[in-house]
Amino acid sequence: MRYLHTMVRIRDLDASMRFYTDLLGLQEVRRIENEKGRFTLIFLAAPEDAEAAHARKAPCLELTYNWDAEDYAGGRNFGHLAYEVDDIYAFCRKMMENGVTINRPPRDGYMAFIRSPDGISIEILQKGEALPATEPWASMENTGSW
Repeated sequence: MRYLHTMVRIRDLDASMRFYTDLLGLQEVRRIENEKGRFTLIFLAAPEDAEAAHARKAPCLELTYNWDAEDYAGGRNFGHLAYEVDDIYAFCRKMMENGVTINRPPRDGYMAFIRSPDGISIEILQKGEALPATEPWASMENTGSW
């Protein structure tokens, strides 16, 4: 397993970039604009982590800017922790066998979400390419929120 990123939702892109880059000193290592989903993802790294962030996409702070205004009440501005695993199906099977609910099953062979005992959302990503879709995951419904 490898730590990838922590996601935080932001309301004001310019103010957040000024804070995180100009004041805090983080460096932007990549940006994704998604017109269909109406959001922007900005991945930032500390100066000493920038090389690793460019080479291996970790460790990063992911700022998520949703283009449509939204009020993030109750700590919803904190998104999730993200980890990469060698085999997402084996990982999710182990979690289920130990009583962990798979909130967003890895239907696509690439991404799943679980929650910690304290309700922190954790994104699990398949290392490399997505695995072929397989049951029981391919037809498993979402459970709760993630």
